[in-house]
Amino acid sequence: PASWTSGGGGGGGPGGGPPPPPGRPPPHILQHAQMMGVDQFERCRDLGVCVNIFSNHIWYYGDQHAALTIGDDRAQRMDALRSALDSGVHATIHSDAPVTPLNPLFTAWCAVNRQTMSGRTLGDAQRVSVMEALHAITLGAAYTMHMDSEIGSIETGKRADFAVLGDNPLAVDPTALKDIPVLGTILGGEVHLA
Repeated sequence: PASWTSGGGGGGGPGGGPPPPPGRPPPHILQHAQMMGVDQFERCRDLGVCVNIFSNHIWYYGDQHAALTIGDDRAQRMDALRSALDSGVHATIHSDAPVTPLNPLFTAWCAVNRQTMSGRTLGDAQRVSVMEALHAITLGAAYTMHMDSEIGSIETGKRADFAVLGDNPLAVDPTALKDIPVLGTILGGEVHLA
């Protein structure tokens, strides 16, 4: 399933999102994009539509979908972030909180490892790199909310809001990404220790 959103989170722009930067129309966003194929991602790219993929879905529901609802072949292709990125689509990933717990490193881990609760890898060809997953939960998400000129990366002129991690996510084994401790955050210039 997919749902259609114009804009994003809270604020004053279309769909409740913040207004877009000058000269850029607000993107439309397909939420979940669970069973989209390459042809649909290419159409999204051509239309300037973003996707927000529910990567936690693989862990929480992957085994059931493979066995009971859509079959193994289709389950291998669900939540296809690799295909979205290869098609040139602006993409982000999410936990669908409160449906599954809010934990961005776990959400990134799901996109990187595509592991189900039973320990099975579901759709090896749809895995993404740690860097791609981190981009999806930071600058990719900021783009879909029209906020990439303000947040999503550490750059001059942007807000310095970020998490302080107990390890380098690019240096640990990708299977350990979800286990990196968050030591604190810097938000609005205030330090918040975990």
